[in-house]
Amino acid sequence: MSGKYNITLLPGDGIGPEIMAVTVEILKVIGKKFEIEFNFQEAAIGGVAIDATGEPLPAETLKICQDSDAVLLAAIGGYKWDNLPRSQRPETGLLGLRAGLNLFANLRPATIFPQLVDASTLKREVVEGVDIMVVRELTGGIYFGQPKGIFATEKGVKRGVNTMAYTESEVDRIAKVGFETAKKRNSRLCSVDKANVLDVSQLWRDRVTLMAGEYPDVELSHLYVDNAAMQLVRAPKQFDTIVTGNLFGDILSDAAAMLTGSIGMLPSASLGAENPGVFEPVHGSAPDIAGQNKANPLAMVLSAAMMLRYGLNQEKAAAAIDSAVIQVLDKGDRTGDIMSEGMNLLGCREMGESLLKALENI
Repeated sequence: MSGKYNITLLPGDGIGPEIMAVTVEILKVIGKKFEIEFNFQEAAIGGVAIDATGEPLPAETLKICQDSDAVLLAAIGGYKWDNLPRSQRPETGLLGLRAGLNLFANLRPATIFPQLVDASTLKREVVEGVDIMVVRELTGGIYFGQPKGIFATEKGVKRGVNTMAYTESEVDRIAKVGFETAKKRNSRLCSVDKANVLDVSQLWRDRVTLMAGEYPDVELSHLYVDNAAMQLVRAPKQFDTIVTGNLFGDILSDAAAMLTGSIGMLPSASLGAENPGVFEPVHGSAPDIAGQNKANPLAMVLSAAMMLRYGLNQEKAAAAIDSAVIQVLDKGDRTGDIMSEGMNLLGCREMGESLLKALENI
Protein backbone atom coordinates (compact mmCIF):
# COMPACT_ATOMS: atom_id res chain seq x y z
CA MET A 1 0.00 0.00 0.00
CA SER A 2 1.61 3.25 -1.14
CA GLY A 3 1.39 6.49 0.80
CA LYS A 4 3.05 9.77 1.65
CA TYR A 5 3.65 10.73 5.26
CA ASN A 6 5.23 13.50 7.29
CA ILE A 7 7.17 11.93 10.15
CA THR A 8 8.54 13.99 13.04
CA LEU A 9 11.77 12.62 14.49
CA LEU A 10 12.59 13.35 18.13
CA PRO A 11 16.05 11.81 18.74
CA GLY A 12 16.28 13.33 22.21
CA ASP A 13 19.11 12.51 24.60
CA GLY A 14 21.71 9.87 25.38
CA ILE A 15 21.59 6.97 22.95
CA GLY A 16 18.57 8.50 21.23
CA PRO A 17 20.38 9.93 18.18
CA GLU A 18 22.21 6.62 17.60
CA ILE A 19 19.14 4.40 17.60
CA MET A 20 17.15 6.96 15.63
CA ALA A 21 19.80 7.04 12.89
CA VAL A 22 19.54 3.25 12.47
CA THR A 23 15.76 3.41 12.38
CA VAL A 24 15.62 6.13 9.74
CA GLU A 25 17.85 4.05 7.45
CA ILE A 26 15.51 1.10 7.91
CA LEU A 27 12.48 3.25 7.05
CA LYS A 28 14.17 4.59 3.92
CA VAL A 29 14.59 1.03 2.64
CA ILE A 30 11.04 0.14 3.67
CA GLY A 31 9.80 3.18 1.79
CA LYS A 32 11.46 2.04 -1.44
CA LYS A 33 10.18 -1.52 -1.05
CA PHE A 34 6.56 -0.58 -0.42
CA GLU A 35 6.30 2.69 -2.37
CA ILE A 36 5.90 4.74 0.79
CA GLU A 37 7.26 8.28 0.80
CA PHE A 38 8.51 9.54 4.16
CA ASN A 39 9.19 13.22 4.73
CA PHE A 40 11.31 13.36 7.88
CA GLN A 41 11.54 16.48 10.02
CA GLU A 42 13.63 16.58 13.19
CA ALA A 43 12.78 18.54 16.34
CA ALA A 44 14.14 18.92 19.87
CA ILE A 45 12.66 17.55 23.08
CA GLY A 46 14.01 16.71 26.51
CA GLY A 47 17.49 17.63 27.66
CA VAL A 48 18.74 18.86 24.31
CA ALA A 49 15.73 21.17 24.10
CA ILE A 50 16.43 22.47 27.61
CA ASP A 51 20.02 23.24 26.66
CA ALA A 52 18.94 25.01 23.49
CA THR A 53 15.80 26.85 24.61
CA GLY A 54 15.41 26.44 28.37
CA GLU A 55 12.24 24.37 27.86
CA PRO A 56 11.84 20.57 27.67
CA LEU A 57 9.09 20.90 25.05
CA PRO A 58 9.45 24.03 22.92
CA ALA A 59 6.21 25.31 21.37
CA GLU A 60 7.76 24.85 17.92
CA THR A 61 8.37 21.15 18.59
CA LEU A 62 4.79 20.57 19.69
CA LYS A 63 3.46 22.38 16.61
CA ILE A 64 5.66 20.29 14.28
CA CYS A 65 4.40 17.11 15.97
CA GLN A 66 0.77 18.20 15.73
CA ASP A 67 1.15 18.83 12.01
CA SER A 68 2.73 15.44 11.26
CA ASP A 69 1.24 12.04 10.47
CA ALA A 70 3.26 10.26 13.17
CA VAL A 71 6.02 10.96 15.68
CA LEU A 72 9.06 8.79 16.34
CA LEU A 73 10.63 9.47 19.74
CA ALA A 74 13.92 7.83 20.77
CA ALA A 75 14.80 8.67 24.39
CA ILE A 76 14.93 11.62 26.77
CA GLY A 77 16.60 12.53 30.05
CA GLY A 78 19.89 12.00 31.79
CA TYR A 79 21.83 12.78 34.93
CA LYS A 80 22.65 16.26 33.66
CA TRP A 81 19.08 17.48 34.11
CA ASP A 82 17.96 15.48 37.16
CA ASN A 83 18.28 18.36 39.62
CA LEU A 84 16.32 20.94 37.65
CA PRO A 85 12.92 22.12 38.97
CA ARG A 86 10.26 19.59 38.00
CA SER A 87 8.67 21.95 35.47
CA GLN A 88 11.96 22.12 33.58
CA ARG A 89 12.92 18.44 33.57
CA PRO A 90 12.95 16.36 30.37
CA GLU A 91 10.14 14.13 31.66
CA THR A 92 7.86 17.16 31.93
CA GLY A 93 8.37 17.67 28.21
CA LEU A 94 7.25 14.11 27.55
CA LEU A 95 4.11 14.60 29.64
CA GLY A 96 3.45 17.82 27.77
CA LEU A 97 3.80 16.07 24.42
CA ARG A 98 1.29 13.42 25.43
CA ALA A 99 -1.15 16.03 26.69
CA GLY A 100 -0.59 18.31 23.67
CA LEU A 101 -1.41 15.47 21.27
CA ASN A 102 -4.14 14.07 23.55
CA LEU A 103 -2.48 10.67 23.55
CA PHE A 104 -4.57 8.87 26.11
CA ALA A 105 -3.72 5.25 25.25
CA ASN A 106 -0.30 3.64 25.56
CA LEU A 107 0.19 0.18 24.03
CA ARG A 108 3.21 -1.67 25.38
CA PRO A 109 3.75 -5.22 24.16
CA ALA A 110 5.85 -7.61 26.21
CA THR A 111 6.60 -10.44 23.83
CA ILE A 112 9.47 -12.82 24.41
CA PHE A 113 11.35 -13.76 21.27
CA PRO A 114 12.06 -17.52 21.19
CA GLN A 115 15.71 -16.76 20.49
CA LEU A 116 15.96 -14.73 23.72
CA VAL A 117 14.14 -16.94 26.22
CA ASP A 118 17.34 -17.66 28.12
CA ALA A 119 18.08 -13.94 28.44
CA SER A 120 15.21 -13.62 30.92
CA THR A 121 16.01 -13.76 34.62
CA LEU A 122 13.05 -16.11 35.09
CA LYS A 123 12.97 -19.82 34.33
CA ARG A 124 12.38 -20.88 30.73
CA GLU A 125 9.18 -22.71 31.61
CA VAL A 126 7.78 -19.54 33.19
CA VAL A 127 8.47 -17.09 30.35
CA GLU A 128 8.55 -19.18 27.18
CA GLY A 129 5.57 -18.12 25.06
CA VAL A 130 4.83 -14.91 26.98
CA ASP A 131 2.90 -12.47 24.78
CA ILE A 132 1.27 -9.65 26.73
CA MET A 133 -0.12 -6.29 25.66
CA VAL A 134 -0.41 -3.64 28.37
CA VAL A 135 -2.89 -0.88 27.56
CA ARG A 136 -2.09 2.05 29.86
CA GLU A 137 -4.16 5.20 30.29
CA LEU A 138 -1.77 8.04 29.61
CA THR A 139 -3.19 11.51 30.20
CA GLY A 140 -5.14 11.20 33.44
CA GLY A 141 -4.69 9.73 36.89
CA ILE A 142 -2.17 10.76 39.49
CA TYR A 143 0.34 12.28 37.06
CA PHE A 144 -2.12 14.94 35.92
CA GLY A 145 -4.67 15.23 38.75
CA GLN A 146 -5.10 18.47 40.70
CA PRO A 147 -4.23 19.64 43.27
CA LYS A 148 -0.61 18.62 43.28
CA GLY A 149 2.59 20.05 44.68
CA ILE A 150 4.54 20.52 47.91
CA PHE A 151 2.83 22.82 50.34
CA ALA A 152 3.60 24.19 53.79
CA THR A 153 1.03 23.48 56.48
CA GLU A 154 -0.03 26.01 59.11
CA LYS A 155 2.67 24.59 61.34
CA GLY A 156 5.30 25.05 58.65
CA VAL A 157 5.62 21.34 57.88
CA LYS A 158 5.91 20.51 54.19
CA ARG A 159 3.24 18.23 52.73
CA GLY A 160 3.45 16.61 49.30
CA VAL A 161 0.18 16.13 47.43
CA ASN A 162 -0.76 14.30 44.23
CA THR A 163 -4.33 13.60 43.26
CA MET A 164 -5.43 10.42 41.50
CA ALA A 165 -8.58 11.29 39.57
CA TYR A 166 -10.52 9.84 36.64
CA THR A 167 -13.81 10.84 35.06
CA GLU A 168 -16.24 8.35 33.58
CA SER A 169 -15.40 9.46 30.05
CA GLU A 170 -11.66 9.01 30.65
CA VAL A 171 -12.19 5.46 31.89
CA ASP A 172 -14.62 4.63 29.11
CA ARG A 173 -12.31 5.64 26.28
CA ILE A 174 -9.30 3.67 27.57
CA ALA A 175 -11.54 0.70 28.39
CA LYS A 176 -12.75 0.75 24.78
CA VAL A 177 -9.14 0.61 23.56
CA GLY A 178 -8.54 -2.29 25.95
CA PHE A 179 -11.52 -4.28 24.69
CA GLU A 180 -10.77 -3.53 21.02
CA THR A 181 -7.14 -4.56 21.49
CA ALA A 182 -8.17 -7.77 23.23
CA LYS A 183 -10.52 -8.58 20.33
CA LYS A 184 -7.58 -8.45 17.93
CA ARG A 185 -5.58 -10.81 20.13
CA ASN A 186 -7.04 -13.69 22.16
CA SER A 187 -10.17 -11.97 23.50
CA ARG A 188 -9.03 -11.95 27.12
CA LEU A 189 -8.85 -8.66 29.02
CA CYS A 190 -7.65 -8.17 32.59
CA SER A 191 -8.47 -4.81 34.17
CA VAL A 192 -6.10 -3.82 36.98
CA ASP A 193 -7.07 -1.42 39.76
CA LYS A 194 -7.05 -1.00 43.56
CA ALA A 195 -10.79 -0.88 44.10
CA ASN A 196 -10.56 -2.36 47.60
CA VAL A 197 -9.07 0.87 48.98
CA LEU A 198 -9.35 3.59 46.31
CA ASP A 199 -12.63 5.24 45.32
CA VAL A 200 -11.16 6.26 41.97
CA SER A 201 -10.43 2.59 41.30
CA GLN A 202 -13.99 1.64 42.22
CA LEU A 203 -15.25 4.02 39.55
CA TRP A 204 -12.69 2.48 37.15
CA ARG A 205 -13.93 -1.05 37.87
CA ASP A 206 -17.59 -0.05 37.59
CA ARG A 207 -17.12 1.57 34.19
CA VAL A 208 -14.99 -1.25 32.77
CA THR A 209 -17.53 -3.82 33.97
CA LEU A 210 -20.35 -1.83 32.37
CA MET A 211 -18.55 -1.66 29.03
CA ALA A 212 -18.01 -5.43 29.07
CA GLY A 213 -21.66 -5.77 28.02
CA GLU A 214 -20.72 -4.31 24.64
CA TYR A 215 -18.04 -6.97 24.15
CA PRO A 216 -19.67 -10.34 24.94
CA ASP A 217 -16.90 -12.20 23.11
CA VAL A 218 -14.16 -10.76 25.33
CA GLU A 219 -13.50 -12.52 28.63
CA LEU A 220 -13.08 -9.82 31.32
CA SER A 221 -11.31 -10.33 34.64
CA HIS A 222 -10.20 -7.95 37.40
CA LEU A 223 -7.10 -7.93 39.60
CA TYR A 224 -5.85 -5.60 42.30
CA VAL A 225 -2.57 -4.07 41.25
CA ASP A 226 -0.48 -5.70 43.98
CA ASN A 227 -1.76 -9.16 43.02
CA ALA A 228 -1.29 -8.36 39.33
CA ALA A 229 2.36 -7.51 39.96
CA MET A 230 2.86 -10.81 41.77
CA GLN A 231 1.07 -12.79 39.06
CA LEU A 232 3.18 -11.20 36.31
CA VAL A 233 6.24 -12.74 37.92
CA ARG A 234 4.62 -15.97 39.12
CA ALA A 235 2.68 -16.99 36.00
CA PRO A 236 2.86 -14.37 33.23
CA LYS A 237 1.34 -16.58 30.54
CA GLN A 238 -2.07 -16.22 32.19
CA PHE A 239 -2.23 -12.67 30.79
CA ASP A 240 -3.11 -11.63 27.27
CA THR A 241 -4.28 -7.99 27.34
CA ILE A 242 -4.11 -5.79 30.44
CA VAL A 243 -5.85 -2.42 30.76
CA THR A 244 -5.03 -0.14 33.66
CA GLY A 245 -4.51 3.44 34.82
CA ASN A 246 -1.54 5.71 34.38
CA LEU A 247 0.44 4.96 37.56
CA PHE A 248 -0.29 1.24 37.66
CA GLY A 249 0.39 0.91 33.94
CA ASP A 250 3.72 2.70 34.29
CA ILE A 251 4.87 0.17 36.89
CA LEU A 252 3.34 -3.01 35.47
CA SER A 253 4.51 -2.41 31.90
CA ASP A 254 8.11 -2.10 33.09
CA ALA A 255 7.74 -5.30 35.12
CA ALA A 256 6.27 -7.07 32.08
CA ALA A 257 9.09 -5.74 29.92
CA MET A 258 11.74 -7.42 32.03
CA LEU A 259 10.10 -10.81 31.57
CA THR A 260 11.51 -10.70 28.07
CA GLY A 261 15.13 -10.47 29.17
CA SER A 262 15.91 -6.95 28.01
CA ILE A 263 13.98 -3.72 28.03
CA GLY A 264 16.07 -2.90 24.97
CA MET A 265 13.82 -5.12 22.83
CA LEU A 266 10.45 -3.54 23.52
CA PRO A 267 8.57 -0.85 21.58
CA SER A 268 5.48 1.16 22.47
CA ALA A 269 2.73 3.20 20.85
CA SER A 270 0.90 6.18 22.35
CA LEU A 271 -2.37 6.86 20.56
CA GLY A 272 -5.18 9.39 20.62
CA ALA A 273 -8.53 9.70 18.93
CA GLU A 274 -7.44 11.93 16.03
CA ASN A 275 -3.95 13.36 16.53
CA PRO A 276 -0.74 11.66 15.35
CA GLY A 277 0.59 8.92 17.59
CA VAL A 278 3.98 8.82 19.26
CA PHE A 279 6.03 5.65 18.86
CA GLU A 280 9.00 5.04 21.13
CA PRO A 281 11.09 2.32 22.79
CA VAL A 282 10.29 1.74 26.44
CA HIS A 283 13.92 1.96 27.56
CA GLY A 284 15.62 5.15 28.73
CA SER A 285 18.38 7.30 27.33
CA ALA A 286 21.23 5.20 28.83
CA PRO A 287 23.67 8.13 29.14
CA ASP A 288 26.37 5.78 30.46
CA ILE A 289 26.77 4.21 26.99
CA ALA A 290 25.78 7.17 24.83
CA GLY A 291 28.06 7.71 21.86
CA GLN A 292 29.86 4.40 22.32
CA ASN A 293 28.05 2.38 19.61
CA LYS A 294 26.79 -0.04 22.27
CA ALA A 295 23.06 0.69 22.21
CA ASN A 296 20.49 -1.85 21.11
CA PRO A 297 18.45 -0.24 18.29
CA LEU A 298 15.90 -3.04 18.01
CA ALA A 299 13.26 -1.51 20.29
CA MET A 300 13.45 1.72 18.29
CA VAL A 301 13.19 -0.19 15.02
CA LEU A 302 10.23 -2.18 16.36
CA SER A 303 8.64 1.11 17.43
CA ALA A 304 8.84 2.16 13.79
CA ALA A 305 7.03 -1.08 12.93
CA MET A 306 4.30 -0.15 15.42
CA MET A 307 4.12 3.28 13.77
CA LEU A 308 3.55 1.63 10.41
CA ARG A 309 0.99 -0.78 11.84
CA TYR A 310 -1.03 1.34 14.28
CA GLY A 311 -0.34 4.86 13.05
CA LEU A 312 -0.17 4.59 9.26
CA ASN A 313 -2.09 1.37 8.51
CA GLN A 314 0.86 -0.09 6.61
CA GLU A 315 0.67 -3.67 7.84
CA LYS A 316 2.85 -5.27 5.15
CA ALA A 317 5.65 -2.80 5.77
CA ALA A 318 5.39 -3.35 9.53
CA ALA A 319 5.51 -7.11 9.06
CA ALA A 320 8.66 -6.76 6.93
CA ILE A 321 10.46 -5.02 9.79
CA ASP A 322 9.28 -7.66 12.26
CA SER A 323 10.55 -10.36 9.92
CA ALA A 324 13.94 -8.68 9.56
CA VAL A 325 14.35 -8.55 13.34
CA ILE A 326 13.55 -12.26 13.59
CA GLN A 327 16.08 -13.06 10.86
CA VAL A 328 18.81 -11.10 12.62
CA LEU A 329 18.14 -12.85 15.92
CA ASP A 330 18.02 -16.24 14.19
CA LYS A 331 21.45 -15.49 12.73
CA GLY A 332 22.79 -14.97 16.24
CA ASP A 333 23.44 -11.24 16.03
CA ARG A 334 23.26 -9.57 19.41
CA THR A 335 24.04 -6.28 21.11
CA GLY A 336 25.59 -6.40 24.57
CA ASP A 337 22.32 -6.31 26.52
CA ILE A 338 21.05 -9.53 24.89
CA MET A 339 24.42 -11.21 24.33
CA SER A 340 24.89 -14.86 25.23
CA GLU A 341 27.61 -17.44 24.66
CA GLY A 342 28.20 -18.35 21.03
CA MET A 343 26.38 -15.33 19.60
CA ASN A 344 27.79 -12.49 17.46
CA LEU A 345 28.39 -9.31 19.45
CA LEU A 346 27.51 -6.24 17.38
CA GLY A 347 27.42 -2.52 17.98
CA CYS A 348 24.44 -0.30 17.30
CA ARG A 349 25.46 0.61 13.75
CA GLU A 350 26.43 -2.97 12.89
CA MET A 351 23.06 -4.22 14.10
CA GLY A 352 21.45 -1.72 11.78
CA GLU A 353 23.55 -3.01 8.88
CA SER A 354 22.49 -6.56 9.68
CA LEU A 355 18.84 -5.51 9.58
CA LEU A 356 19.32 -3.82 6.23
CA LYS A 357 20.80 -7.03 4.80
CA ALA A 358 17.86 -9.00 6.14
CA LEU A 359 15.44 -6.61 4.44
CA GLU A 360 17.10 -7.28 1.09
CA ASN A 361 15.68 -10.82 1.22
CA ILE A 362 12.14 -9.83 2.17
